Amino acid sequence: MFITLEGPDGSGKSSQIEPLAEYLRQQGFSVITTREPGGTSISNQVRDVLKSMENKSMHPRTEILLFCAARAQLVEEVICPALEKGMIVLSDRYADSTLAYQGYGHGYDLDFLRSLLNFATGGLWPDLTLYLDVDAETGLNRRKSGGGEWNRLDDYALAFHRRVRQGYVELAAQQPQRWVTVDAGQPMQVVQQELRRIVTQRLKK
Repeated sequence: MFITLEGPDGSGKSSQIEPLAEYLRQQGFSVITTREPGGTSISNQVRDVLKSMENKSMHPRTEILLFCAARAQLVEEVICPALEKGMIVLSDRYADSTLAYQGYGHGYDLDFLRSLLNFATGGLWPDLTLYLDVDAETGLNRRKSGGGEWNRLDDYALAFHRRVRQGYVELAAQQPQRWVTVDAGQPMQVVQQELRRIVTQRLKK
C-alpha cells in the first residue's frame, strides 16, 4: 500500500510519519518512509535548490519542473521497488503537493499539472492520502517557533499559504475515497492515534 501524508506547512506531517511507521512495523508490516522533495541522492540535491533562500527569484514554472524531476527519481528508485516487494510506503508529501502549492497556490491549470504529474510518476498515485489540516496562520507560526530551517517556500506570502490550504480542502473533497482529513490542530499524540486508526482500518479492507 502506498500512503501519503499531505498538509500545509506546519501541519506536523514530518513529526507524525516516523511514529506511524514504527507502529505499523510493530504490527508486523514491512514499512519504508520517504519524503518529498528528496528520498534519493539526486532528489535531495534538487531539494536543496528548491528550498534555498538564495533562490527566491525562482520562477514557478521552474519550481514545478524541479519538483517533478525529484519525484520521478523517487518513484523509480524507491517507491516502485518497495511496492513491488509488498512493502507499505509512507511518504511525507507527494504529487498532491504540486496540485495544492503550484496549482492552487500559484494558479496553474490543474488539468495540465495532472498530466505532467502522470508523466513524472508513471501514473502512480497513492492508495490512501492522510490530510493533516491546519489553518495557514497556525501552521506558519508553528514553523517559525519550531526551530527548524525557514525555507524559500515557507517565505511565500500568507495569502499564498491560504490558497494552498483551501486547495487541499478542495482536493480532499473531490476524492473522499482516497483522502481522509485529520484535524492537525489537536495535540500531537491525539493526531497520531487518529492516523493509526485510519491506516489500520484501511489495511483491514
